[in-house]
Formats: sequence, structure tokens, C-alpha cells
Amino acid sequence: MGRNNGTNSKSAEQCCQRMVVKLGTSLLTGGSDRLDRDMMSRLAGQVARLHQQGVEMLVVSSGAMTAGRHRLSLTRKIKNIPFKQVLCSVGQSHLMHIYEELFGQYKIPVAQALLTKADLSDRSGYLNARNTLLALLQLRVICIVNENDVVAVDELDEAKFGDNDNLSAMVANLVDADLLLLLTDTAGLHTADPRRDPSAQLISEVERIDAEIESLADRAGALGIGGMVTKIEAAKLATASGVTVIIADGREPDIILRLAGGEKVGTCFLPTTAKLESRKRWMLSGLCISGELVVDAGAATALKKQNRSLLAAGIKEAKGNFDRGDLVDIYDAEGLHLGCGLVNYSSSEVDLIKGSHSGKIATLLGIDFGPEVVHRDNLAVLQEVEK
Repeated sequence: MGRNNGTNSKSAEQCCQRMVVKLGTSLLTGGSDRLDRDMMSRLAGQVARLHQQGVEMLVVSSGAMTAGRHRLSLTRKIKNIPFKQVLCSVGQSHLMHIYEELFGQYKIPVAQALLTKADLSDRSGYLNARNTLLALLQLRVICIVNENDVVAVDELDEAKFGDNDNLSAMVANLVDADLLLLLTDTAGLHTADPRRDPSAQLISEVERIDAEIESLADRAGALGIGGMVTKIEAAKLATASGVTVIIADGREPDIILRLAGGEKVGTCFLPTTAKLESRKRWMLSGLCISGELVVDAGAATALKKQNRSLLAAGIKEAKGNFDRGDLVDIYDAEGLHLGCGLVNYSSSEVDLIKGSHSGKIATLLGIDFGPEVVHRDNLAVLQEVEK
């Protein structure tokens, strides 16, 4: 398992210059049916203090649907998607109004960014969002990010984004953050659900998110829409692009300040790769993966150690249906994720040329788009961080 209780690892919060803080609905409401203004004030105050100290801060905030339900004085829960989108539409402006007032006390301007997965899946959309958020940071504006629930069905259907967990990881990936805080109403990842099992122990540090860590999240119990599973998914995405992630209880006094100061609270997930340039972060975000390639040991070594392109001879299997130019994940035969890349051949074409010498491609296919199935310029290979 990828957990570590040692004290010699590098402090996750050292040199934290840019931080993304995700605030979940369960935290912002205190478990009630409305936003908890006092809780929001305490959290905003901590963000404001770090902002004043020069740390670049972004906030990914849930709570729009709850705010809309309270604003419309609705007590019954209607689960159809259009109705939920109406609640979010009404509640989002109320949510922003609260943040305007809270940060206004510190004379800090705020901005709103409503994003969808589709916005970030497109390369130009990814860059536009990145440029806007970076410009806001440069202007010393705190941006409040949320999913654009009026058009994005995935989160409302509880299928993809979860409770903004994965969105916050994408934002951290987008702006090359140093630290992502996932604040909720639990102390972190435990060995079991602490509400049901008194022997459950907090896991303080995770070096690598493996199958056992994922299974622990599955057993940890549901927390709102997202639950621990989506938080682990978010941590996996963010750490793969060089971001440290901490899951902690946002109700703890001065929790954001303490974490920013290096105090070990909650569960810390260490980066699994060094910082990546923008294009590779987009590729590794997993926003538009169309399939998988499984490669042999020789190809895995060539990718990881020699900065080589992926040739047909090293491919063992193609999974999924993808076309030329699509983005695919690349795994070794043992299931280790090596990275991802843009393919020069479709899945059906790869099935025909896999294991073959590059010189045979034209004969096997009747066409030849080059010897590389994935050129090294179109590869994002995960490199492990030195511990």
C-alpha cells in the first residue's frame, strides 16, 4: 500500500505559493439545509489572511444548489435534473453575494468562474481558462470557481464530477498549483468508516494511490454527493501533475492556516510526478481519454528511461475505440500507468499492426502515417518524484 507514516519525507506544504481550496457542501452548511454564514466567514478569513501574506489563492466552492433551495423556501427534494439546475441558477448568485461580502471586509476583490468538463476537454478551452485564472491571480483577485451546473449534467446526476472534487483537481492542474486542500466534514482517509468502526485509524500520508487505497475510500462511507471515492479520484489526478493534496476537516480551527504552515493534519497525498508543462498537464488530466494501449517491458523502458516514441512493435493490446489524433492512456503489462499520448493510428489499425516492425505498417494497412504510433512529442510520460 502507498501509505507512509514516516517523518523524513519532504513537507508537503513547503514553498506553497499557489493554493486551491475546495469547500464542500457538507462543510459550508454544517449539515443543515442552508449555508452556514459563520462557517463561511471563518474559512474566508483564513483564505484572506494567506492572500494578504502573498499566497495566490483560488476557491472551488459548492453550495449553490443548497443556497437556491433555501432562497426559494423549498423543503421537498425534487431529483429531476432541470429542477436541480434551476436551484443552482438561483443559488449561484446568492453564493457569490456572500463571498463578495466576506472578502469585501478585507478589501479583496473576487471573481466568478463557472466551468464544465467540456470547457477543459478542449485544448483551446483549457488554455483560455488557464490564462484567465492566471491573470486573476496576477491581479490579486480571489476567484470563486464552481461547475456551471445550468449546462453540466454530470455532477447533478452524481456520475462524473462528484461534489466538485474532481473539478478542484482540474483547477489545480490548470493553474499549476502547489497545494490542493479538499476540506470536508471528516478528518481524512481512514482505514474504515470512523462513524461506524471505533477502531478506524487516520492515514496521515499516502505516497501513491494504489488499489488498496482506493478500496479504503470505497469503504469509508458516503460524504454528500462526492464521498471519499471522488476525493481519492481527485487526489490521483492532482498528484499525477505534481500537486500535493490534503483531505482534512474544514471545521478544525484555523485549518487552512495550519496546513499552509506545514502542520500535519488530515491525510496528505504526495505528488507522484514532478511539475509538468501546460500541454502535458492537459493530456494527463484525463479529460478526453478515448482508449488505452498496453505495452511490453521494452517499450515501457523506452518511454520512461529513454524519451523514445511508442512504436507498433512494443504494443501488446489496444483497448477501447479511438481514432487517429485521439488521446489514449498507456499502461505496462502489469497495469502501471506510464502516461498518455496522441495516437497516429486508430484502435482498429493498432490491432492490425501491434507487435509488428514499423516497416510493415504500409503493407498491413495500405497506408502509412509514420513509424510511431505515438510520437515522443505527443507523449506525456509520468516521472516519479524523488523521495
